[in-house]
Amino acid sequence: MPLAVSLLDLAVISPGQTARDSFGHSVALAQAAERSGYQRVWYAEHHNMKSIASSATSVLIGYVAAHTDSIRLGAGGVMLPNHSPLVIAEQFGTLESLFPGRIDLGLGRAPGSDQETMRALRRNPSSADTFPQDVLELQGFLNGNTRIPGVQAVPRAEGVVPLYILGSSLFGAQLAAHLGLPYAFASHFAPDALHQAVSEYRDRFRPSEQLAEPYVMAGVNVFAAEDRELAEQQKTISYRARTRAFIKRGAGGADFSDEEIDAFLASPNGRHLAAMTTYTAVGTPADVVDYLEDFAAGIQADELILAHHAQDIVDRVRSVELTGAAVAAGETVSRRG
Repeated sequence: MPLAVSLLDLAVISPGQTARDSFGHSVALAQAAERSGYQRVWYAEHHNMKSIASSATSVLIGYVAAHTDSIRLGAGGVMLPNHSPLVIAEQFGTLESLFPGRIDLGLGRAPGSDQETMRALRRNPSSADTFPQDVLELQGFLNGNTRIPGVQAVPRAEGVVPLYILGSSLFGAQLAAHLGLPYAFASHFAPDALHQAVSEYRDRFRPSEQLAEPYVMAGVNVFAAEDRELAEQQKTISYRARTRAFIKRGAGGADFSDEEIDAFLASPNGRHLAAMTTYTAVGTPADVVDYLEDFAAGIQADELILAHHAQDIVDRVRSVELTGAAVAAGETVSRRG
């Protein structure tokens, strides 16, 4: 079975650049993914993070959709407890009306933020408890079978906005299985429960109007370059920057040298942070595709969501292109074989 790959774009604001720069980079990445054979591009809802510009997820999807032609675009995901189901149905009904046949809606129940930001969002800490009911309410608004008498989402697109359940624990797997929806596991930053969650999802899956059989998606970090040494260098630079941003938040903005960052990553606390990116493909395009194929086979994934992390946008676009070309070449060889 050919390897299906998609792109998770974190809309990173690189040092010395602006959110506007980030949005331009998102367009460039989506265009690269489109011409390189990726299935879709997803954007994740985050708040109060200076280095991530995808907080207004539906707005960013619309902007990128206007600068691409055919690739599917969506949320990976919208943190539904931050919103009313009606508002999200209206937003994604609008997107599907404008860009028919191209819009996905992935849903998560995490806050996508810290406790103070939750309060600023007017989110009740218990709002996650009604996530299953909110998913069903949203689904009703999107398909015209409202669960609230007298209330409809306007506009409601003629086409289908497919729902996906995102998660990093057994809860999301069980809910996706119960509702008969595709399940996307956040293994690119929360790898621990991957195999158990996927097994739980497959075992409990119940067919639905949207989906007849289980559909598993999983996240993988990627650094692809023309030679392995360059890819390893990009990985080191990116993961140092990620670690630096993480520990600066708790250190009053103090900066740290590369040597201090490396020492932290070797410490018990640092090893925990490093373990979050356990699933990382790095090297030449052939190296990366070998890794992705082994990873997908290990969980029988139907699709992989790739997060390309090279800091420089030129390197990030090149990583997208190289991976897409290598996947396509592998599929061609497979078909000929």
